[in-house]
Amino acid sequence: MATKPPASDIDESRVHVTRPKKVAVGIPAVLHALQISVDQMGVARTAQTLLKVNQKDGFDCPGCAWPEEDKRHIAEFCENGAKAVAEEATIRRVPPAFFAEHSIADLYGHDDYWLGQQGRLTHPMILDDGATHYRPISWDDALRTIADELSSLDDPDQAVFYTSGRTSNEAAFLYQLLVRGLGTNNLPDCSNMCHESSGSALTQTLGIGKGTVSITDMHEADLLIVAGQNPGTNHPRMLSALEKAKERGAKIIAVNPLPEAGLMRFENPQTPKGMVLGGTKLADQFVQIRLGGDQALFQAIAKHLIEADDASDEAEGVIDRAFIAAHTSGFAEFDAFIRQVPWSELVTATGVSEKELREVGESVRLSKATIVCWAMGLTQHKHSVATLRDVVNVLLLQGNIGRPGAGVCPVRGHSNVQGDRTMGIYEKPSTAFLDALDAEFGFSAPREHGYDTVEAIRAMRDGKVRVFMGMGGNFVSATPDTAVTEAALRRTELTVQVSTKLNRSHLVTGRRAIILPTLGRTDRDVRGGVEQRVTVEDSMGAVHGSRGRLVPPAEDMLSEVAILTRLSGLLFPPDPLADPSGQPPVHNGNHDRGYPERSPQEEREPKTDPPEAGTPANYPRADWAALERDYSQIRLHIEHVIPGFEEYDRRIAKGRTFYLPNGPRDELSFATETGKAMFTVNDLEYPIIPEGRLLLQTLRSHDQYNTTIYGKDDRYRGIHGGRRVVMVNADDIAALGFAEDEIVDLVSEWRRPDGTLEERRAEEFRIVAYSTPRANAAAYYPETNVLVPLDSTADVSGTPTSKSVIIRLEHRDVA
Repeated sequence: MATKPPASDIDESRVHVTRPKKVAVGIPAVLHALQISVDQMGVARTAQTLLKVNQKDGFDCPGCAWPEEDKRHIAEFCENGAKAVAEEATIRRVPPAFFAEHSIADLYGHDDYWLGQQGRLTHPMILDDGATHYRPISWDDALRTIADELSSLDDPDQAVFYTSGRTSNEAAFLYQLLVRGLGTNNLPDCSNMCHESSGSALTQTLGIGKGTVSITDMHEADLLIVAGQNPGTNHPRMLSALEKAKERGAKIIAVNPLPEAGLMRFENPQTPKGMVLGGTKLADQFVQIRLGGDQALFQAIAKHLIEADDASDEAEGVIDRAFIAAHTSGFAEFDAFIRQVPWSELVTATGVSEKELREVGESVRLSKATIVCWAMGLTQHKHSVATLRDVVNVLLLQGNIGRPGAGVCPVRGHSNVQGDRTMGIYEKPSTAFLDALDAEFGFSAPREHGYDTVEAIRAMRDGKVRVFMGMGGNFVSATPDTAVTEAALRRTELTVQVSTKLNRSHLVTGRRAIILPTLGRTDRDVRGGVEQRVTVEDSMGAVHGSRGRLVPPAEDMLSEVAILTRLSGLLFPPDPLADPSGQPPVHNGNHDRGYPERSPQEEREPKTDPPEAGTPANYPRADWAALERDYSQIRLHIEHVIPGFEEYDRRIAKGRTFYLPNGPRDELSFATETGKAMFTVNDLEYPIIPEGRLLLQTLRSHDQYNTTIYGKDDRYRGIHGGRRVVMVNADDIAALGFAEDEIVDLVSEWRRPDGTLEERRAEEFRIVAYSTPRANAAAYYPETNVLVPLDSTADVSGTPTSKSVIIRLEHRDVA
């Protein structure tokens, strides 16, 4: 099985620019996906692997969280999904000899692309205090080292446990249980940096931190507004859903500062129309909005609807007053507020004419069922939560919650980031969740809120954290303020990374560091002599199974579940109710598995009286070895703790998918302060850009998923051969005294509340003239994460403001 050797670092001197594309996918996407797949896996492995992606008897794509329909295509993957699979299923390996050859300093000098290209990790590695190289360590010694460090903490809050969206439901549930068993809620995750603003806004207004639509609703919508999102790169399978909606007569409005090919025309490679007949035009209208102007857009839509209702002589009017009266609160206050917002300020904030704003509003007025989809373009501003509350306001005006083809659709990125949150990966858990956890495992979980991602970095920076553990992800490259984050991690005593591949987080360490390689989605997971499956939750609240098929990179490699159960077994005394024969404990079972049946009352009662929090006896009781051998036993625990998972195993059998309860969607019930969906009054905010400055958004290239770099090109935007580019309006380039193709430094400027001005610098970026609104710019992360101030966060949610970074361009000293 031949494969090409790892690629070299990206040569930024070779950047060249062509015209941006106006069509997405098609034959070029198929060829590019196959090229990368064959490079990484070889021909036979490529065919074997890709045919199992997102299939009912296969594995869930490790890329995005877009849902599958019940009927699957033979090739149920997109270009970037194929790249994600190829990265994980590569036959390249990083054995202990690699670390003997390369020092930490050597590896740190390579870019993220080179690091990822080296292949799969195969053996636990440890970096000793003062060492320059990692060395191999046995699994037992690695886990014992971690357990000893955690057990020696003066306070459990001296440890932080990060999670990425790759983690399965089963592993996430065990992870949060371990962490709360230690006595802390320090469970930051990648949601804190992407969709935390969505969860904050939707929980307040609708009583649930998730979207309210299904994949069927997408097909049945009359109008879809896609705002602050680039599905052609970040969620390509969404294009098929948009195409189906268009075929049924839907209208699509794209709202974004940059024109994106994926919302212009879609050439579906699975249909003759897509391959040879020119595909499908998607967006009927493109609103090129200024960065941070989305709140003003949705206030403009609401204002237009209310004014149209005033002018309507129809009995029903424009506003659904029956829905508002029966299912909402706060309308009168919102109505009074929105009437006094001046159109002139809405125009200034959006950079869009009143005529065009009213055209969008008129499309909403005429729609019988509207869905609003969004991603990080709306969630990573200071006023993001207010923006999303105004999205909800617009939908409530016409009763577009809880009806077919209508609702809110936050499109989440990583494949199980929503499932992680459902499983309890959250620094602010609900009392109901903790009470159920206590009852199931006979202990008292901590109630004090923990650190989110930004707070965790601050705590490490301030010397309050001794241990950092990352369950997947690439913390260093995913977080803001790179220099501060790296310095913070280096203040810890021990950093632990559970990873499939080498990344920058392995090179920025505490005094000691451990790398634990783990199985990926594509790998066969055999425990107790039986192939195991895990489960994930997609972006629309549907749960399904995933079972890898490939031989793991190493014979003794552990799954995340096995790592966590073994670590828990070292940290917590054996469960006194566990069967010493090795069979699952009686209190974990049910009658379907031949174990004594427990009554509904018994299911709700603690198995033991929970001890006081903070006492030596306060630890979760479980048969950790049994949970490692049989993942269905973990799912039984989940059934008992989390509503909606009844008969969990039966419902995922044979590839079935089931939807979790969703009050707003299922029965128009809202777990809010008022018991109804809430209109909110939100003062209009938008960025004010100083003269001579630009507002920068960080974004992905097309050859990238999160912090994983697949290649050197951003094909749809016409940028090839490099990543250190900054896209700027041609008029701004001239007005600011620069030239296209000039190499410049980017300097961010952020003023603290006390008036102190802070600057951060990213060096050697090539200026590319691009279609952006005036005074707006764009560049790729993680290269520009260094420019995002740690303390510049969204109100309420604490999400870094990666789409609102004030920068200036500086000429390079060529002397």
